[in-house]
Order: sequence, then C-alpha cells, then structure tokens
Amino acid sequence: MARSTRTSFPCGRVARRSFLADVGMGFTGLALGALLHRDGFASDSSGWSPPDGRPHFAIKAKSVIWLFMIGGVSHLESFDPKPALNRYAGKSIGETPYRDVLSKKFLNENIRTAVPDQRKVLSKIFPLQNAYRPRGESGVEVCDWWPHIAGSIDDIAVVRSMWCNDIDHGAQLQFHTGRNALDGYFPTIGSWVHYGLGTLNENLPQFVVLGQSPADCCGGGEVHRANYLGPEHDGVPLVADPANPLAFGRPCEGVFREEQEGEFALLDRLNRMVAAEYPEDAKARARIKSYELAFRMQRAVPEVFEFQQETAATQKLYGLDNETTAPFAKNCLAARRLVERGVRFVQIYHGGNGSAGGWDAHGNLQQNHATNAAQTDQPIGALLKDLKQRGMLEETLVVWGTEFGRSPGGEGSNGRDHHPFGFSVWLAGGGIKGGVAHGATDELGFSAVENRHFVTDLHATVLHQLGLDSRRLEIPGRKRLEVEHGHVIRDILA
Repeated sequence: MARSTRTSFPCGRVARRSFLADVGMGFTGLALGALLHRDGFASDSSGWSPPDGRPHFAIKAKSVIWLFMIGGVSHLESFDPKPALNRYAGKSIGETPYRDVLSKKFLNENIRTAVPDQRKVLSKIFPLQNAYRPRGESGVEVCDWWPHIAGSIDDIAVVRSMWCNDIDHGAQLQFHTGRNALDGYFPTIGSWVHYGLGTLNENLPQFVVLGQSPADCCGGGEVHRANYLGPEHDGVPLVADPANPLAFGRPCEGVFREEQEGEFALLDRLNRMVAAEYPEDAKARARIKSYELAFRMQRAVPEVFEFQQETAATQKLYGLDNETTAPFAKNCLAARRLVERGVRFVQIYHGGNGSAGGWDAHGNLQQNHATNAAQTDQPIGALLKDLKQRGMLEETLVVWGTEFGRSPGGEGSNGRDHHPFGFSVWLAGGGIKGGVAHGATDELGFSAVENRHFVTDLHATVLHQLGLDSRRLEIPGRKRLEVEHGHVIRDILA
C-alpha cells in the first residue's frame, strides 16, 4: 500500500492537497497529478499557468550571447570617448564650464550601497588614456584598444546612456537581475529567458555559462541563477575543454553505457514518484531534469568544444593560435557553436579573477585596460564576423556589458573609480540597428543626460527581441517591481 502523504492541521482537518494525493496514489494518479501541476491546472492560483515555450509575439532573435566584462570597463576609454577630459586635464570639475554635472539630481538616485560613504566624487579630471577615432561608414567613435570590435561597428548599436544605482560591485548582480544587491537575490536575465522559452535542443542546456564568474563578495554564482523560478532555470557552467567540459559529466571508468542507462532509468522512476507526490518541490523537479539532461549531455557537450572541427582560418580568426587571446577565444567560439546547436542563452564572463573583477582599474588604468582589451577584442570581433558570414547574426543577439563605467576624475595618479551615473553597453544582431550611437553622457562623461536607460531597459530590449513580455512572465506570489520590467529601447531596433 502506498505511504500516506497526509498533512494534518491542529484542528484535525486535512489539507486539500494531502487528501487528493492520498486518493490518487496509484501510479496513474501519480503521473496525472504531476502532469496537471506541470501544466498549471493544479495550481492554487486560478487563471494562471506557466509559460508553454511559445513567444508572446513575433521574434527577431532566437538566441542571446551575453558578454560581461567584470570589474567596470571605462566607457571613456572604450565606446564613449570625451575630448574635454584632455582639454581640462588636471583641473577640478568646478573649474570647467561643465560644473553643473555634479547636480544632486543624478547623484542621489545613483547611490544605494551598503557602504554609502565609501565612494566620493573625484573632481580632478584625469585625461583619456587611449586615442580614439570615428569607425566604419557610420563614424561611431571607438577607442583604439578595440580595433576588431570597431571593425563591425556598422552592425553595432552603442547605448551610451546606461545607469544603475549601486556604486560598488554589487552592481554586477544588479546588471543581471535589475535589483540592487541590498534587496537580495532575484532571477537573472538568462533564467527569465530559459523560463519563458524553454529548449530548442533537448541534448544541451538552454542557459550556458562560460568563463570565471564574479567573486562571491559581488554576487558570485547568483549572477546566473534563477532564484525563485527554480534551480532548473539556473545557468549551467561549462568549461571549453572537450576532455572535461562539465564536472562529473562523464561516467566513471569501466561503466558500460547500457549499465548507465539502466541506472538512469531506475532513478527516473523513483524521482518521478517523489515529484508526483510533492509537485511543489522545486529541487525534485530540478533533480529529475538534471539527471535526464546529464545523460544526454555526455555525448553532446564534449562535441561542442572540439574546435579542431573548425577550419584553420576560423581558429586563427578567433585567436586560438595566440596565447593572449586563446582562453577567451575558446569561449567565444564555443558560444557560436552552442547557439548553432539551439542553445538559447550563452553568458560569457571575462575578468572573474580577484575580489572585484579584472577590469577594476583604480590604478594603472592604461595597463589594465590595454591588457584586458588585448585578451577580448579579437575574439569578440571574430564572433561578430563569424556569425555574420554564416548568416547567424540576424537571429543571434550579441550583448556586451559591464557593471558600470569609470569616473572622469582621477583616483591616485593613474586610475579611475567606480561610476554608475552614466556608462556604455552595446548590442548587435537579432533585429538591432547597426552603426548607431544612442543616448549620451555630458561632455565629461559624468552622467547619462540624453535618453537615459536603467539597466533593466537592456533586459526589456533583449526579451522583446526574443518575443517575450516580462509582465506576462510573472508568477503568483512574486509580484515584481515596475523597475524590474524596464522599457524597450525602441530607437535601436531595426
């Protein structure tokens, strides 16, 4: 006889769910209960059902490659160069015609951090550390550390007017969830995509993470986790190594495939019995899916990282033949191969070393950014060219971002501080206009002043191109704030 699942209240009554579970504990009842709950019919919230994997409206992109530079790339030495910094170098902001950039209107809304007195506005202007020039037919100005990305500038929309309200590296979390780190942990953009659209390839994870993630003090793995959506929507970290792409992703030596198939079949039967008995157990659902996916991944995942299948010209394009670019190049090439096989969302980190991130240039910014750009520029530029020449850029949305910019004022003798008041991101492919510089910071690059966009506007734009409306993804009991939904940046849509 099946074990009772009865839950009693102090008054002696029995919970409705417990009663239904008791009367339906035959195997047919178990399966039916699980199916009904999965499809939303057994939900406690009338009128609500989970996403069915179909977009809400016409799609412009099928997949996203999300490139995140950890630590805070200077917008001033990348995609928003400001000649006034050279003209007034060494002077205080108050000694320039642009003294009103210190308006408290912008300062107050951008400072929400656990240590509010830790960061001060640095007023002594630090000159540009790199030359810049107009690029492509569009003439969008890009600094010289980024020649390969600049080679595709006519396919790129630069958004120069982003802002967030965390002045410390908790902004890494905010950039991905839309919520300040002081609010706690929430689902990330990749998890929302996974939750809303599901799979295009049953043999691969639909949300893949490559590269070293941010340090635990800055959100750690939470920047690719699903939180209340359930662990089955977490990003799956992979390593661009065909010999060991996933921890414990291969069977032990000496285990025959037929033997392993039998083990997985038994686990599947047991797990589904538990899941039917406890349909609200998110960990049980995730465990079932992870076992099933792990078995299929054992063959599919290593093949993704077998780069010798690519032509010598492609390998050279990405920089696999250069020790400086090779580590990041493997991740970028793997991203193309993953989306080619139907993966929805690939999140690539760079600069995950250290407590705050490799791009955190409080000192010696010139060496820091020159080194990091040398590692990333060629692989990213190659990714854009490769996607375009294969006809994949039209349906693949590439996003480049960082948690905030760097201050116009100097820190010490040769660095810049954290700067959430105005910074840059860019997008390419997936229905995005090319050769566009949207929005603007003031003449010193201090604050976003034209077409200002909070980080969740970027999220809204990505979801829109995938055919998703975030307001239709909300789940019962988890009402989201208006700021989390953001607004689509329509001026950059083709």
